[in-house]
Amino acid sequence: MPGEMMEAVRLHAFGGPDVLRYENAPRPDLASGEVLVRVHAIGLNPPDWYLRDGYKALPPEWRPNPSFPIILGTDVSGVVEAIADDVEGFSVGNEVYSMVRFPENVMQGSKAYAEYVSVPASELALKPAGVDHVHAAAAPMSLLTAWQFMIALGHDEPNPLQPYKHVPVPLEGKTVLVNGAGGGVGHFAVQLAKWKGARVIAVASGKNEPLMRALGVDEFIDYTKTAADEVVRGVDLVIDAVGGPDTGRFFPTLKRGGALFPIFPLGFTGQEEAAKLGITVSATQVRSNGAQLAEVGRLLENGTIRVVVDSTFPLADAARAHERAARGSIQGKLVLTATPA
Repeated sequence: MPGEMMEAVRLHAFGGPDVLRYENAPRPDLASGEVLVRVHAIGLNPPDWYLRDGYKALPPEWRPNPSFPIILGTDVSGVVEAIADDVEGFSVGNEVYSMVRFPENVMQGSKAYAEYVSVPASELALKPAGVDHVHAAAAPMSLLTAWQFMIALGHDEPNPLQPYKHVPVPLEGKTVLVNGAGGGVGHFAVQLAKWKGARVIAVASGKNEPLMRALGVDEFIDYTKTAADEVVRGVDLVIDAVGGPDTGRFFPTLKRGGALFPIFPLGFTGQEEAAKLGITVSATQVRSNGAQLAEVGRLLENGTIRVVVDSTFPLADAARAHERAARGSIQGKLVLTATPA
């Protein structure tokens, strides 16, 4: 296999979608503990365009300085092509899915925008039966994010976002507000909260109301018409899938003893105010976890959780997919499709 080539989308410099180049690249070598996956579909996630842009939102000293060219992407669904001698539990021909090397490779790319990717076996799971590669590839990062925030953290790594460990809260019988409910993490958060027996208030643009009703939400708020933070009170948990510096606007919606989980916490400075109000604000960094993918895969397989795909693009059109992402208002996920030889 050494010396073999594949098609991939690579960066030779940071910039806009136009820097994404579809070209020949070396097929990855297989190291100890790894599985080589022939990729059928790739799910897109915000870290893809953050890295493509050079993480300009971060302070200069935190920005990546990788060796170009690099290959973006973490989320894949495909078929096992080869396995290392020390790997057990997978066989050539298995259909699998994964979030690859995240956050370990967040600053240099996890190499999913390609026809082949090598994956640590611990980060791999069998693809749910009855779920096609496109929908399976759309799930890993967004679903694991919702799962690790809301159900089970699944690791003991230090929290890079706060000095204390993130701890999910009980959901049964509670009222949960999900802001950004129509997006990738949001539509999974809605479904996990309902699965666990919560009353769910979904906040999204009006076009998402039919989807939210189909997912079983108890109340829908169109944020373009009504500010949820001005009308909702008595909530036990807010999952803010938008997050950012203004996430504290949801404090008035929460009961004393409630919790606010911003998926994107950077820029938030209201911990002191939260403490005075008796509100816990907590976040975590999603991490690759094959065992958790196997667990959520059972929920995908039996229809408890469904994956919503906004649109798909051929791998060669990754730049166009990033342009679509930049326009926003994505319902569910964007996916690239690859058809290896």
